[in-house]
Amino acid sequence: MKLLWVLGFMGMVLCRRTDGFADVNGTKEEDLHYTESNVYGYGPNGYGVFSRPLMVGLTLINGAAAKGAVCLDGTLPGFHIHRGYGSGANSWLIQLEGGGWCDTIRNCVYRKKTRRGSSAYMEKQIPFAGILSNKAGENPDFYNWNRVKVRYCDGASFGGDSQNEAAQLYFRGQRIWEAAMADLMSKGMRYANQALLSGCSAGGVATVLHCDEFRAMFRGTTRVKCLSDAGLFLDVIDVSGRRTLRNMFRRVVSLQGAYKSLPWSCTNRLNPTLHLIASVKTPLFLVNAAYDTWQIQASLASPTADPNGLWHECTKNHARCAAWQMNFLQGFRNQMLKAVSGFSRASKNGLFINSCFAHCQTERQDTWFSQNSPHIGNKGIAKSVGNWYFDRVNIKAIDCPYPCDKSCHNLVFR
Repeated sequence: MKLLWVLGFMGMVLCRRTDGFADVNGTKEEDLHYTESNVYGYGPNGYGVFSRPLMVGLTLINGAAAKGAVCLDGTLPGFHIHRGYGSGANSWLIQLEGGGWCDTIRNCVYRKKTRRGSSAYMEKQIPFAGILSNKAGENPDFYNWNRVKVRYCDGASFGGDSQNEAAQLYFRGQRIWEAAMADLMSKGMRYANQALLSGCSAGGVATVLHCDEFRAMFRGTTRVKCLSDAGLFLDVIDVSGRRTLRNMFRRVVSLQGAYKSLPWSCTNRLNPTLHLIASVKTPLFLVNAAYDTWQIQASLASPTADPNGLWHECTKNHARCAAWQMNFLQGFRNQMLKAVSGFSRASKNGLFINSCFAHCQTERQDTWFSQNSPHIGNKGIAKSVGNWYFDRVNIKAIDCPYPCDKSCHNLVFR
């Protein structure tokens, strides 16, 4: 089986159209803020105009500090919640925020002075778009559910449990996860008849990591499933012949004590990045771009792997890739499809892999559900996820190779 990092504790940066990526070590991470253009889908590449998104306020988890569940700098973690109503009053959708991780003391010290490491820097309100939208015309299956965005401030996909006293760093992602879930259960989630745990990038990693824990919180009659968007990270050879992600993964796990959150089947191997996805028993749906722009920029052809800049233009805009570069990227797609072949054979699981240059497609309105959102066959992402969640249709959608898909909303970077 292919080495699969479905969760490689990756997801470094929530990719935004025309915004910069962090370098692979996170030391230049952009403090990207939620705006209507980068979350809702308007902007220079314009894929349509949507009504203004609902703005939802930040709620801090006041009892978290007593449990040691704090952000990197010791501040309280938090989430944004919008209550469900009608048929969705007892249904819950939890989205775990992505946004990178830190693998060295230096990177984590930098991070704790941003919204990725401290609630003191978090936005007080964020727009709920895409899978979090409250409008039936934008989010047909989940619009009236209780919808929650859990903020990410630990730097290890809600997975660490350690600290560094000298640097005043708290690696408490696992405790933040537990405190957030306990608080939501007290707010009515324990009565849920339906629940979906989701996340994008680093949040997609966290979703897979905590999927079975999430299932165990509910009574047996509750329909519980998980959705990982752009959380599929492959342990593959980069353009320099090295394995960038494997080394990064090991540093994050070691620094933050994340091995405590990993299943025995993963840590009991010489390479602890093996097959976390295979250990998940709860039904799981993967949404991923076959040419994931984060992996192209930060792993396959990162500045470290490409010191002479031969890939620089290609990584920013796929239209500038030479034929030999596209052949390399087609090989990456082939490895991805091979890696998920076993996963896709399980009837409980779902899959939507489109041949786009994208990253995080469930949280943007233009890619989640719109008149011209990306599709495979006649189904877009929102319909595919909904059909799978409600057992209407068995979804195993895999796109033809680039450039056949004309529905993509490809990311282009300055």
